[in-house]
Amino acid sequence: RLTESGLSMVDWHLVKEMKPPRTQQEWEAEFQKYQQFPEFKILNHDMTLTEFKFIWYMEYSHRMWGRVVGLAYILPAAYFWRKGWLSHPMKGCVLALCGLVCFQGLLGWYMVKSGLEEKPDSYDIPRVSQYRLAAHLGSALVLYSASLWTGLSLLLPQHKLPETHRLLRLRQFAHGTTALIFLTALSGAFVAGLDAGLVYNSFPKMGERWIPDDLLAFSPMLRNIFENPTTVQFDHRILGIASVTAVTALYLFSRKIPLPRRTRVAVTSLLAVACMQV
Repeated sequence: RLTESGLSMVDWHLVKEMKPPRTQQEWEAEFQKYQQFPEFKILNHDMTLTEFKFIWYMEYSHRMWGRVVGLAYILPAAYFWRKGWLSHPMKGCVLALCGLVCFQGLLGWYMVKSGLEEKPDSYDIPRVSQYRLAAHLGSALVLYSASLWTGLSLLLPQHKLPETHRLLRLRQFAHGTTALIFLTALSGAFVAGLDAGLVYNSFPKMGERWIPDDLLAFSPMLRNIFENPTTVQFDHRILGIASVTAVTALYLFSRKIPLPRRTRVAVTSLLAVACMQV
């Protein structure tokens, strides 16, 4: 993300692209393919072959790492399945996780394709669709969370706690906070996709105002939420503040309930990470 390397590999082959260019001729052919697309024509038209190799290897590493993740899921899953070590519910879970890994790879390429398209009427910097970027990030977060949840549920015994009214409220509050954090992360993808973080660089005000003038500049109004950089940054700020407020409230509420040590550590860690994120 930081090296702006995502559009350096202009095609996608599951097996064939695992072999990087070796000879000077192969590198020049790869560079010539890149030169046919908007990022080179508009942004990197003075790029040298050496500079191209750097961004190419960044994207190549990302794609190969994705394949390693896929193999780390699928090969052990197939082995455990064959050995009969998976319960019936776990088989469904494993299939869902493996499917999500494959979907994540396909979604990544679908996202990259949006940055390779010629836009004759646009003079903007070539970039991937913020919608597809948010989908790619969102599915990665779902995959990571589901993997972690599955792993912890197998490694750690579930606590048997009395279903008190306050405990049920804490659980609902935790689920609501999770959804809010997820939404905040997705809004961050829209900020990244539109370079919206560069529009205003003061806090807590945006420039000289609490609510900027161009918040609803686009028409129809709904477009502002996803396509207006000012609105996207404003929404991300509000969601971020709401998330850390919800995490703090969750922590304070949890202090009033007798909870196991593991749960207390989890809630305290959540607050610490939220503060660090802010």
